[in-house]
Amino acid sequence: MSGFDRFVEACLHGEALNSTDHVLPQVFGRLLNHNPLVWHGDEQVLLSVFGSLIDTLRLDDDSGPADAGLTFFGQFIDHDVTFDVTSVIGRTIDPRRIRNIRTPNMDMDCVYGDGPEASPHLYTELEGHEGYLLFGRSDYHLDLARNAKGTALIGDPRNDENIFVSQIQGAYICLHNLILRQLHTNGPMASDIRDRSMAGTSNDLWSGNARIPVNDYEIARRFVQLHYQTHVMDDFLPGFVAQNALHDAKEGAGYLSDAPLMPVEFSGACFRFGHATVRNRYQLSPGTEISIFGHRGKRTAEHQMDMGLFFQSGHQPAQKARPVGLGVAEGLFELPFIHDGLHLPNGTEVPVELARKLPLRNILRDRYALEIASGQQAAAALDLPALPAPEVLADAGITRTPMWFYALQEADAGGQGRLTGVGGRIVATTLIRILQADPDSLWHAHGFEPLPELARIGDCFAWVEENRVDLLGHVDLLNG
Repeated sequence: MSGFDRFVEACLHGEALNSTDHVLPQVFGRLLNHNPLVWHGDEQVLLSVFGSLIDTLRLDDDSGPADAGLTFFGQFIDHDVTFDVTSVIGRTIDPRRIRNIRTPNMDMDCVYGDGPEASPHLYTELEGHEGYLLFGRSDYHLDLARNAKGTALIGDPRNDENIFVSQIQGAYICLHNLILRQLHTNGPMASDIRDRSMAGTSNDLWSGNARIPVNDYEIARRFVQLHYQTHVMDDFLPGFVAQNALHDAKEGAGYLSDAPLMPVEFSGACFRFGHATVRNRYQLSPGTEISIFGHRGKRTAEHQMDMGLFFQSGHQPAQKARPVGLGVAEGLFELPFIHDGLHLPNGTEVPVELARKLPLRNILRDRYALEIASGQQAAAALDLPALPAPEVLADAGITRTPMWFYALQEADAGGQGRLTGVGGRIVATTLIRILQADPDSLWHAHGFEPLPELARIGDCFAWVEENRVDLLGHVDLLNG
């Protein structure tokens, strides 16, 4: 159900003002105590040390175990569960004061918004039926729908930041529309869709006793959400987290019982591991290569990605993401959209040529804004073996490693291209606990089995590309 429907249901049941059942927190929190920066020397020297640390990460493209598209699927997940518009690198802030604009559950609000009633600008009717998501422009049917200014009409504007996450967004929009049309036309999949959407729900929800009537839109939405969550559990996590860390997370091993649902150690450090998996260049389609920052915004046919080159489907091999480890693509050291330097809380000026380095921004956000516990402190708290600080830090008398760098260090030392130790534990456990906290999630959908053709993310996107032809260009779905 949408957030709006939950609110209405709570009102009808007399619980809207005081009930705390199943209310997910709208702020970030700390897994561990805050770790303020302590440095008694020249601040420019410290900035130079951090610069030398991240310069050790510059490496050419390499191939890890995960498909290349999973890097951007991770960005899609991040945009589904977190949206911090409060913290900035130049100001220290308590994570408990940072509002999370997204609901911290995998409900795909970045696709659905708050449903047709509360987010009507995302929706349209098709053949007299409501609940379809807008998709396509009149001059290019495979782009996202856009307004007159070219802004994508989607639940989260960040999912138009690059052409890769943009097309993952588009694939899930099309999946919803295809599933909804199966229901509206009573197509050959309709019965399977309804049966699978019922998994883990109460009988009342699917009967006339429901306080909020369940319609075809809600059935399609739940069906898509359950398959998306399956892609997180069966494709994303095994692709980027070592099996031992994933097993421990599923068993709840060694995690703090009072941990916040959305810890800043996840959002501000460990989940940023994805930066290390970005390649400098990608084969977008046969014969077409593009850099990571090659295009943004409105797309044409030349910017259309071949999903089979990013997500394996059947026996067709896909490109691989870079391995998680001590290496970052050269392009992330020169962010083209950064035009100003940084002003740190202690008055230190960071020139624009340094501010363009994404790895350095990760370190500075940790040390000067969020004050996240070090990797060694996290290892001790989670009862994991600790790694020493890298030589660049140790030579400067620094014995604790910023957690983002530490997670890459662990993966490099023993993860074989995947997160392990602190990084693996925090990433996997946070995502699994999000599912556990949501009574409507895959975790509680006992008996749910995904449709075989949609079970793996690569097969799902291939199915979408094959079957969406009849809906593309439909005048009721287009905008822009």
